[in-house]
Amino acid sequence: MHTATKVLVIEDDRQLQRDIQTILHFVGEECQVVASQDLNQVDFSTVWTGCILGNCSTSADYATVVGTIQSQSHIPLLVMGGEYEVDTLTHYVGDLELPLNYPQLSDALRHCKEFLGRKGIQIPSATRKNTLFRSLVGQSQGIQSVRHLIEQVSGSDASVLILGESGTGKEVVARNVHYHSSRQKGPFVPVNCGAIPPDLLESELFGHEKGAFTGAITSRKGRFELAEGGTLFLDEIGDMPMPMQVKLLRVIQERSFERVGGNQTIKVNVRIVAATHRDLDSMIQKETFREDLYYRLNVFPIEMPSLKERKEDIPLLLQELITRLEAEGGHPVCFTPRAVNSLMEHHWPGNVRELANLVERMIILYPGSLVDVNHLPTKYRYSDIPEFQPEYNDDITIIEDQERDALSDIFSGNIALDEMLEQEPNDFDMPSSLPPEGVNLKELLADAEVNLINQALEAHNGVVARAADMLGMRRTTLVEKMRKYNLQR
Repeated sequence: MHTATKVLVIEDDRQLQRDIQTILHFVGEECQVVASQDLNQVDFSTVWTGCILGNCSTSADYATVVGTIQSQSHIPLLVMGGEYEVDTLTHYVGDLELPLNYPQLSDALRHCKEFLGRKGIQIPSATRKNTLFRSLVGQSQGIQSVRHLIEQVSGSDASVLILGESGTGKEVVARNVHYHSSRQKGPFVPVNCGAIPPDLLESELFGHEKGAFTGAITSRKGRFELAEGGTLFLDEIGDMPMPMQVKLLRVIQERSFERVGGNQTIKVNVRIVAATHRDLDSMIQKETFREDLYYRLNVFPIEMPSLKERKEDIPLLLQELITRLEAEGGHPVCFTPRAVNSLMEHHWPGNVRELANLVERMIILYPGSLVDVNHLPTKYRYSDIPEFQPEYNDDITIIEDQERDALSDIFSGNIALDEMLEQEPNDFDMPSSLPPEGVNLKELLADAEVNLINQALEAHNGVVARAADMLGMRRTTLVEKMRKYNLQR
């Protein structure tokens, strides 16, 4: 039996065929698209990930398709658009509504894999070739431009300089440049120039002879020799010390070098791809980076956009990351549309690396589950999810419990009351000592609580979940207090 790597799509409309094929490829699924009259060309002996059943142009085709599909009950079935009697289809999984979108298609494919899993059929998760790396998934203008530049430069041996913030996927771009070039059968050798101590960097790049320095008990090849015939990736080139910049420039110019402690010239045939998150133009002005080396490296620049500049790619990136982690043995999760929308509001200072970290955390915490907004860490929640709220009860016991909560919240270590009072000194008057005539403690504490709640809500633009986290209480508790004091978001 062959291993399934495709989704079968039966659809007569040519435009719909193209649209479905495109979106399936975007989410990492290969597919075979056929018209209903060509159904006899399909090899049903293999195992398919699923079947998407669309419209048939004639009633004769309709009858043929239904008869064929009924006999193939081992294939999970998704019905799209057309009207079919699904009661007799034991392998019916669900419907797809037009126009197709990422959340419903992703969820439907997950149900297909669950259907196959119940039958003891395991479908490989990572159908995408390894050469298509995660950070390059997406359809934003920025990432399309990056893919176009990679395609342009891959046919040459020109030096490439990749620019972009940390975590955007600069090494991913470097690997794609290598794997799409004539050097793809050669080695890809990465070296982080900022992670190696300056006194060891020369030996790391060029190698050393036996006895070249204390501890050099044997000869050792450097990264340039290891990358022979392939690509040498110099990550964080902006962190390279000035003395090493001079030596690197010489190697690039002369295509030869000597090992540390040696005098034999070694010819080298490597392609240089460098990357940095630093502003090299500014470093040149400050004389901390050599201008001549810059021009040697910057023959073909590629700028990787930050994730906040390509937020529309987040749904596809999520699917790609989930697929990768599932292939590594994790249980897949599915992010709800509300969760995805909330993630698209985040600024992502850590870029794709931060997103990958979040996805891995969610897979550990909620394996095989739906991830909604209230499952996300607080800093990723940009919307509130309605929760069940008990009806407000005027019973004296409830009031006493709320007063006890108020005292606990204000005087516990979770709320820096003094700091907040200093920020808003005129909102309410908290005496520093008990006046002779006494005070109405209940009213005083209520005023303090209202003030602190309002400040927390304002600080987080009315997002109750975040305000509750700031006040050190559960969201439901804060909602009850807002009802008690008739506070609005």
